[in-house]
Amino acid sequence: MRNKEIQSERIRGYFIDAAKELLRGEGLRSVSTRSVAEKAGYSYATLYNYFKDINDLVFECVKDFQAECEDFVKSKTKKARPGTEKIRAITTAYIDYFIEYPGTFELCFLEKIRGIGERNELTELIYTFLDRLCEEQWEYCISEKIMKPKKAEQKRHELRFTVMGLLLFYENRRQPGSYKEFLTLTDSVIGKILE
Repeated sequence: MRNKEIQSERIRGYFIDAAKELLRGEGLRSVSTRSVAEKAGYSYATLYNYFKDINDLVFECVKDFQAECEDFVKSKTKKARPGTEKIRAITTAYIDYFIEYPGTFELCFLEKIRGIGERNELTELIYTFLDRLCEEQWEYCISEKIMKPKKAEQKRHELRFTVMGLLLFYENRRQPGSYKEFLTLTDSVIGKILE
């Protein structure tokens, strides 16, 4: 890379990091061209040299948060055996990530996504994220005849929707009432799905 390209990537990264910090701390409502630029240490007009608008920047943040989550999941699931044990470990780590970063959860699952990236592209990116994290393990289960393809697909859907429901109720309504109860419930429900 030439020096100018390196500098351009660095400045772009400053804007992404600033936006992510605002999103994590205060949510989407705190993110504006001016607030991000101020946090990054640049003029708001400079932001437009690197992103077409604030929605483009937020879309990049979602992708960045997913990369962080993926790294988090990989670090937590290294020792899990392939197959359903690994799917269970991945799902648990995925849940842990969103509990640890509720602002990221809010951005991905609660905010309206009008205008952020290509709507269908962003929706698909978020909707299929858990599936993509577990993809290799679902394929392993099928290839090792742990489950048939149709059953694996059914369980994949059940897992995705159940995990989202559990997270939504816990993050928004604190149901169940304690984190310990929540972990017990999620572990039980995930186990039932993967039987």
